[in-house]
Amino acid sequence: MPGLFAIVGPSGAGKDTLLAGALAARPDLVLVRRVITRPTEAGGEEFDGVTEAEFARRMAAGAFALHWQAHGLSYGIPAAQIDPGRTVLFNGSRAALPAAQARFPALVVVLVTAPVAVLAARLAARGRETAADIAARLERAGFDLPAGLDVRQVINDGTPAEGVARLLAALQPSRG
Repeated sequence: MPGLFAIVGPSGAGKDTLLAGALAARPDLVLVRRVITRPTEAGGEEFDGVTEAEFARRMAAGAFALHWQAHGLSYGIPAAQIDPGRTVLFNGSRAALPAAQARFPALVVVLVTAPVAVLAARLAARGRETAADIAARLERAGFDLPAGLDVRQVINDGTPAEGVARLLAALQPSRG
């Protein structure tokens, strides 16, 4: 069944790993390729790296269905990639959820979480942040989501295969 799913969660929860596994298991899923004001060589997910000026140009042209700022960067979800006839996933931010909910009332939020010790170990292992950056990200790990959202939680504290299975289950239509 088609739908739009915002995949959110703290840094280190394993969102990119679970998304990659879900896409491999379900070729019918569509993952939005985000636009980020970060050099493409920075690693992590596949994204379109642009300058601040190019991001601002695209935003002014209405190219983004959603956009937000986090961690000193600008993020955009290209409007052209939102296909109402498909199951579309995007790696989102809790800061963008009120705007996402207003624009897409049927939005489903999948909250990917893990225990703080697991988050800390994963952040340290990826080697992109300083110890201070990791501490700041862990401080923001526990957060409330806006009221009124359809939220499904995925605890990613086991193997990647277990996490992918939990994510795929969360993408199933609600019963009730």
